[in-house]
Amino acid sequence: ATRWLNFGIVSFQPSEIAKFALIVLFAHMISRNLDRMDTFRYGVVPYVAIMGLVAALIFLESHLSATLIILALGAIMMFVGGTKPRWFLIGGVLVAAVLLFVVVTKGGYQMDRIRIWLDPFSSDLDRDLTHQTRQSLYAIGSGGLLGVGLGKSRQKFLYLPEEHNDCIFAVVCEELGLIGACVVMLLFALLILRGFWIALHAKDRFGTLMVVGIMTLISLQTFLNIAVVTGLIPATGISLPFFSYGGTALALQLFEMGIVLSVSRQIPAPRNG
Repeated sequence: ATRWLNFGIVSFQPSEIAKFALIVLFAHMISRNLDRMDTFRYGVVPYVAIMGLVAALIFLESHLSATLIILALGAIMMFVGGTKPRWFLIGGVLVAAVLLFVVVTKGGYQMDRIRIWLDPFSSDLDRDLTHQTRQSLYAIGSGGLLGVGLGKSRQKFLYLPEEHNDCIFAVVCEELGLIGACVVMLLFALLILRGFWIALHAKDRFGTLMVVGIMTLISLQTFLNIAVVTGLIPATGISLPFFSYGGTALALQLFEMGIVLSVSRQIPAPRNG
């Protein structure tokens, strides 16, 4: 099991393609069975089976964060589609129980990440394990209110690991400060709100569900990345949309935004007067 598939001149992350494929498939299935989404047979079983298969394959890569994103993404699309709320309560309890069992019994890097999250400056932990979290917090703290200047980050030079990918927001905080970081988060908020506005005004149910899925995915990844960098949650390894360096993820994000724009073009313009 591996997170990357390499075919010589082309390499990509199948989990990123799986996220988009799930959005398209669920949007199609829900739009066809909209009147029957409140039933167990048509509103729960096929979606749980598909989510379970995809999540299990991604979990075998040892990519827990992507597994949780797949489950959350599918659940939100089901909820928007009309699945009864009680199934989400049952599913949430089961997923939480399985997650707790895996983390407690297997331990490994997941348990290490929880210990680091609780106290990244603890003298009882290996400094190599806590290095990324500590350096990320140093970068955020040294940015102050206005930052050290665009391109003048010091932490990105051999101090902060994954400064171009997972920890890019820490570099933003250091170079642009609190004000710059708030502007970046505001831009993400405006993009996400505009996306959901497009979903509400789409001409057909399929377009609505597609945009809901895409904007939900952008929202989840944005929140998780910023929350990890700032120490709000344990490390997950999720990139920041449109900011992090990457091939598969960035290409698919741009492709997905093209779909959102395509749906928005179908919305009739308001009449003057």
